[in-house]
Amino acid sequence: QVYVEESGGGLMQAGDSLRLSCVTPGLNLDSRGMAWFRQAPGKDREFVASLWRETDSPVYADSVKGRFTVSRDNAKKTGYLQMNSLKPEDTALYYCAVSKRDTIASDPAARRTYTYWGPGTQVTVSS
Repeated sequence: QVYVEESGGGLMQAGDSLRLSCVTPGLNLDSRGMAWFRQAPGKDREFVASLWRETDSPVYADSVKGRFTVSRDNAKKTGYLQMNSLKPEDTALYYCAVSKRDTIASDPAARRTYTYWGPGTQVTVSS
């Protein structure tokens, strides 16, 4: 089954805006945490943002605070990452991650918290 799949990436210029989508056709999001990670060339995969539950407050990495906005629509089985004021440093393969059912949010920013990952969508930002 396809559990998670990202889309919306592309080749952008600095200052542009872009919205990524994450569909979870095989997962009901009502009881699952969700987050976004990214991995740039030569770097480790890092946390970007999380909206653990639809009604929770979002959490952001310092590098994207004030520029990115995470949201989700459980009824549509879809999560979103709105990226504004893109910088070349944002260039990376962006992943959507979803937890197992009823997982407690002990560490929403940790990769080990999540079980289901999409294949990623590439975002490239030129100067």
